[in-house]
Amino acid sequence: MALLNVQKASLTGLAPTFVAASAGGDSFVNDGKTVLHVKNGGASEITVTVNSQQPCNYGFDHDVTVAVPAGGERIIGPFRQDRFNNSDGQVMVSYSAVTSVTVAAIAQ
Repeated sequence: MALLNVQKASLTGLAPTFVAASAGGDSFVNDGKTVLHVKNGGASEITVTVNSQQPCNYGFDHDVTVAVPAGGERIIGPFRQDRFNNSDGQVMVSYSAVTSVTVAAIAQ
């Protein structure tokens, strides 16, 4: 598992740096205003799973899953701290496949 560096968006613009998704998953420090940008350069759809640490407003503890199509990208989040942060203040993310998948954690 790799800890992603959270990049800060600004009024002057951000050219995010993407890194390869880790086979064991990734994590990032979450301030409640952070999103995960996932690019899938592969030929097959992948699923990104964000691990919920606490129940949602309806009392269910369910992870968030997002399909990223082949050749596509998705921006996922922001993530409520009370629901998604673990004891280290990090969000935990896993991927169904990582070949040709790059990610960037971006905060406002």
